[in-house]
Amino acid sequence: MSIVKVTALIAYYFFARYLPASSSRPCEWIKYVRAFICRRIFKYAGKNIRVEKGAFFGDGAQIEIGNNSGIGINCQVCGPVKIGDNVMMGPDVIVLTSRHKFDRLDVPIIKQGYHPPEPVVIGDGAWIGTRVIILPGVKIGKEAIIGAGAIVTKDVPEYAIVGGNPAKVVRHRDDQR
Repeated sequence: MSIVKVTALIAYYFFARYLPASSSRPCEWIKYVRAFICRRIFKYAGKNIRVEKGAFFGDGAQIEIGNNSGIGINCQVCGPVKIGDNVMMGPDVIVLTSRHKFDRLDVPIIKQGYHPPEPVVIGDGAWIGTRVIILPGVKIGKEAIIGAGAIVTKDVPEYAIVGGNPAKVVRHRDDQR
């Protein structure tokens, strides 16, 4: 890990993470501070990204975030995750990419380790509501809407509106009805 990345991680986790949310006018400049720092952390960061107060992303090495996209207040996003362009993410979203092994009965689950990480892909223009949980390996199609509190266990088609636990398609945004 480079000295620039280590310095950026320290700056984020000891300083920038605790700055106020950038949604109010007097604090709007804070989004530029966090974006500047996160560009040095993430694998890829597009233009005009927004990383909000309290967001956690580990070392950020496997995070890709597109133009005009954001990670909401207090979100946990652990890579590998690819976030497309123009993605909105509400507060307290959790994106998981790994899960515990539990197939052996003779070994406690805590000692069985983890499956290899399964990447999560969030398509362009998606809107992820407050307190959504996205499980490993899920692909969310472009312009999809995930309703607040949903637990996404399988892929979401483009233009779908989903909600619930587990998340189910409620309707499609491109229906001509």
